[in-house]
Amino acid sequence: MNNHELKGHVALVTGASRNIGRAIALSLAEAGASIAIVARSDRAAADAVAREVEAKGSPATVLLGDVSQEDDAARLVGQVVEIFGRLDILVNNAAVRREAPIETLSFADWREVMGVTLDGAFLMSRAAIPHLLASSQGTIVNIGGLTAYTGAQHRAHVISAKAGLDGLTKALAHELSPRGVTVNLVSPGMIDTNRHHPSAGGEPGHHKTTNTLVGRRGTPEEVAAAVRYLASANARFTTGQTLHVNGGAFLP
Repeated sequence: MNNHELKGHVALVTGASRNIGRAIALSLAEAGASIAIVARSDRAAADAVAREVEAKGSPATVLLGDVSQEDDAARLVGQVVEIFGRLDILVNNAAVRREAPIETLSFADWREVMGVTLDGAFLMSRAAIPHLLASSQGTIVNIGGLTAYTGAQHRAHVISAKAGLDGLTKALAHELSPRGVTVNLVSPGMIDTNRHHPSAGGEPGHHKTTNTLVGRRGTPEEVAAAVRYLASANARFTTGQTLHVNGGAFLP
């Protein structure tokens, strides 16, 4: 890929204030895209990412909102189009990943995880579809997770939500690909990220028992590279697919 293969395009990345979301925003900016950085509440962190995007020569805007809320999702997409005039790439990365044994998992915690991860992807995609259809390179990339395929303890809500993203990706690909919009899922696993944010829930338990074939953990930038490829013109024949980025920790 050349350094500006996405020049003139606009990308909206949810959960973009840190870790994988931040890396995705920066990678798409390096490709020349204008970036809408969406975060739920951490304005300072999102503003810091915006400055990094702008330092790469791409325009950036920061929008705060809760993707699990229908009105917020519609507003976020509308604001991006109002600011940049178009929307070409939607990356549904926002997620909550806290862990709890099933006996102590509250319905409120279950609903929060499902709401942000799965409902959010549905609501953001639905709001974005009219604009993506108007693009010559409309793309949705959902960000899944390793344990949706392997299972793990204390993650019933997280696994269910991420597995739902796999199904949503396939369903949207069937509906949208004939109309020119590709829909794919990137499934990271064993990625070295900062887990101190409350929504991250600390170090996942399965990291202690899962190993990679390459002998190390991955980086957020390696996940972002997969997203950048799927958003590019080189991936227009790729849709409805899951791209696993996990160093061989899971072989489908």
